[in-house]
Amino acid sequence: MSHQESAIKATYFSLIGNAGLALTKGLAGFFGNSYALIADAIESTTDIFASFLVLFGLKYSNKPADENHPYGHGRAEPLITFIVVGFLITSATIIAYESIMNIQKPHDLPKSWTLIVLGIIIIWKEYSFRKVMQKGIETNSSSLKADAWHHRSDAVTSVAAFVGISIAILFGKGYESADDWAALFASGFILYNSYLIFRPALGEIMDEHLYDDLISDIRQVSHKVDGVIDTEKCFIRKAGMKYHVDLHATVDANITVKEGHDIAHLLKDTLRKEIPQLGHVLIHIEPNEN
Repeated sequence: MSHQESAIKATYFSLIGNAGLALTKGLAGFFGNSYALIADAIESTTDIFASFLVLFGLKYSNKPADENHPYGHGRAEPLITFIVVGFLITSATIIAYESIMNIQKPHDLPKSWTLIVLGIIIIWKEYSFRKVMQKGIETNSSSLKADAWHHRSDAVTSVAAFVGISIAILFGKGYESADDWAALFASGFILYNSYLIFRPALGEIMDEHLYDDLISDIRQVSHKVDGVIDTEKCFIRKAGMKYHVDLHATVDANITVKEGHDIAHLLKDTLRKEIPQLGHVLIHIEPNEN
């Protein structure tokens, strides 16, 4: 299975899971008198739309290069990640606002059975986070990692809801708002996660240098290629699931232009074979004067 297929499969997993959980949380929150659960349902609903965006981004970013996009369409993926972050910030703002409003209003205690629902949700969302994050790492997909953090933030909001409902049930009348305070805390955590998701996507768009380990691998592979004496500059930029490389390779100064050209092609082919996540590889030949 290709990286793209694996990432798309993980996104469908998120879509189906979020749809089921949004419905479950919404019903449980409504009938169980828990705004923390309803807040959870709001976030899961935004997660559905976010997962659709991730799915679109994955498919679009893996379109082949064309005349107008010689490096492919990979930069669409971090742009989609920015939109996903926007969904997270929006849901956190709505949850915070509604929580503050509810704290000021008297309301019934949450039902004790909502804790069972939350316990199941917490386990499922943590499992979903680990599964989708693993696929995000395997495929080098920033938007899939963002989708994974949606699951983790969902799990944390559920933990907060569990604590809030437990306090409300345990201490009884006068502590009904513990449930709402839990939702307010969860909104803060969602905002914090939004930053964690946004930061690496911004670095990708700005071509930030974050790839020392990959550069080390590139140099190691390059030194095995016949005719390559050493490597000098090596610049990497990420686009979608691929890494584009500009590499300066040192060769014997006395060889012909054609021989240098052949070494450059051999080096390029070897790097792309040994390191499959590489996209475009541009080799600049430097003469060794020693």
